[in-house]
Amino acid sequence: MDIRKVAHLARIGLSDEEVATYQAQMDKIVDYVEQLNSVDVEGIEPTAHASAVFDVIREDVNRGAQLTQEQVLSNAPAVAHDQIKMPKVVD
Repeated sequence: MDIRKVAHLARIGLSDEEVATYQAQMDKIVDYVEQLNSVDVEGIEPTAHASAVFDVIREDVNRGAQLTQEQVLSNAPAVAHDQIKMPKVVD
C-alpha cells in the first residue's frame, strides 16, 4: 500500500520521515491481516459480537399512577396541537 497515495487521497501533507514511519507501520498491519487469512474458520458461524448478546430491554410496564393527557400537558413547558412542543435540535 502506497502511503503517499493514501495521504494524497486524504488531503494530508506528510514529510519524508512521516512517510517512512507510516509505511513501515502499514506494512506491519497488512502482514498481520494476512496472518488472519491463514486461520481455519471452517464450520464457525459468523457473529456480530464476541459473546452472545441477548435482548436486554426490560418489558414496558406501568409502575405508577397513570396520568391523563391533560395532566401531562399541564406540566409541559410548551404545548402545540395537544402535544408537547420540543425545541429544534438540528439546524
